[in-house]
Amino acid sequence: MRWQGRRQSSNVEDRRGVSGGKIALGGGLGTIVIVIIILLLGGNPSGLLDNLQPGAATTEGDYQPSAHEEELAQFVAVVLAETENVWDSIFAAGVSTYRQPKLVLFNSAVQSACGFSSAATGPFYCPADEKVYIDLNFLEEMQQRLNAPGDFAIAYIISHEVGHHVQKLLGILEQVQAYQGQMDQREYNQLTVRLELQADFLAGVWAHHAQRMANIIEEGDLEEAFNAAGSVGDDRIQKQSQGYIVPDSFTHGTSAQRVNWFTRGWRTGDLNQGDTFNADNV
Repeated sequence: MRWQGRRQSSNVEDRRGVSGGKIALGGGLGTIVIVIIILLLGGNPSGLLDNLQPGAATTEGDYQPSAHEEELAQFVAVVLAETENVWDSIFAAGVSTYRQPKLVLFNSAVQSACGFSSAATGPFYCPADEKVYIDLNFLEEMQQRLNAPGDFAIAYIISHEVGHHVQKLLGILEQVQAYQGQMDQREYNQLTVRLELQADFLAGVWAHHAQRMANIIEEGDLEEAFNAAGSVGDDRIQKQSQGYIVPDSFTHGTSAQRVNWFTRGWRTGDLNQGDTFNADNV
């Protein structure tokens, strides 16, 4: 991705090194990480954290990020700025104002308006405070575990989480959350799948307009995004973690579905093409 020399967003909140609590995971870390991958890209961390035991608060002290991590933080700030440019323009065309989200960088653990989260939660969006939360070190580790390398894979992750923010501004998140507790878990899972696939579509819409407006995409970038989207499909993750798949437990969609909806957003750039909730075949 062509990002050097571009504007960095001022909406980045750096909490690396801030004091926080630790989560006592228990069991093998590898197993926990594989389970957490299921929540990656929009999963609600509260459900998992309810089953984990909080530990004592700790202080990181004077945190010294590596040069590579600092470069990654700058890249994230540029991607966030590019999402601002695109969604500012799209919302303005619709005679509305885009309320820009904050992006919080943290390490180890963080407190959000959605509760306390460990780095193992992965990147997530909290609608209660309209912030995207990312641990850069864990993000890179997840890329390695998912075999989804490349800077545009990270751009996809960020734009997906920002997609959830767009859903909140459009009232979609609230409508979906209103059904929680009013239907059985299998039915609600199907609803969250459509929510996540729409966020993938919105990430594709962002890529479409970012390329048109700023020519940011280099050769191989789209393949990185397609690979990342496919790597976090429920079917692929369940197959890797437990050897079989359980479709009724899907919460994010299959690899093919995730790639398909991102691709649709990328090709059309048209918000009207992203109604995953009324699509016959998602």
